[in-house]
Amino acid sequence: MTILLPTAEHPLRIGTRGSPLALAQAHETRARLMAAFDLPQDAFVIAVIKVTGDAIQDRPLKEIGGKGLFTREIEEALLNSQIDIAVHSMKDMPTVQPDGLVLDCFLPREDRRDAFVSKRFSSIAALPSGAVVGTSSLRRRAQLLHKRPDLQVVEFRGNVQTRLRKLDDAVADCTFLAMAGLNRLDMGASVPATPISPDDMLPAVAQGAIGIERRADDSATAALLAAIHHRDTADQLHAERAFLKQLDGSCETPIAGLATISGGTLTLRGEILRPDGGQVICAARQGPIAEGAAMGMDLADDLLRQAPAGFFDWRS
Repeated sequence: MTILLPTAEHPLRIGTRGSPLALAQAHETRARLMAAFDLPQDAFVIAVIKVTGDAIQDRPLKEIGGKGLFTREIEEALLNSQIDIAVHSMKDMPTVQPDGLVLDCFLPREDRRDAFVSKRFSSIAALPSGAVVGTSSLRRRAQLLHKRPDLQVVEFRGNVQTRLRKLDDAVADCTFLAMAGLNRLDMGASVPATPISPDDMLPAVAQGAIGIERRADDSATAALLAAIHHRDTADQLHAERAFLKQLDGSCETPIAGLATISGGTLTLRGEILRPDGGQVICAARQGPIAEGAAMGMDLADDLLRQAPAGFFDWRS
């Protein structure tokens, strides 16, 4: 099949948020397409789109609309043909796409782990009682308070650079970042970050993964993206996002999930928590890769069955 390649005269327009990390992800997407088809950089245009989630920094996400705040305006631009593809952090993506859009290209996944970041302390265990932890993540807050209910947690929104400045300003003693973000920004060595094992802090669903969204009827772009699609990452995300989707309709609660693949076997771990960290329910599934989505739904149903009455009615 002949693939219609972008040119300087008719470039592929890549939509993205404007944060340094979002731009790094767009640049990675461009670089992979350039390498796959031996294309010059001017065959692409990176279009920065302002999103509500970046504009409002002083309120928790759950109060202003949740995950869709990082994607809505970009998806509108895609539907309106202002851009040709949209590059997303998959942990920000809702589990259902708008009519007319498809999310079926994933780049190789980066480090899935969370990172403990502090200029004064080396780990969660090293924090003194009453230490202030900054995080905007409901999941990280609950996981932390489950282990250390003696700590104080404050809202800590913003991109990587903003959160590091807040540490400099002593707004908090420590925070958490995704190792994937630090690696993509080449900041792994310059930031006082310690990776946290998933056994100690199970990451967010799809953490470390980049997804590329397109219009469903754009077959030319679909052919381009097929060349950079990473199958193992897709298999992991199908399981994790099926798990998340099955839970989303039933509750607003901290959720963590991680799929790993070894040979032809997929292992999926998941957990749900009360927002105050008072209770954690976790389980796992293992089976053939092709059954990942079914395992995700079954795992979610198992956790829902284990949850006591009122578990999802609690509000922080």
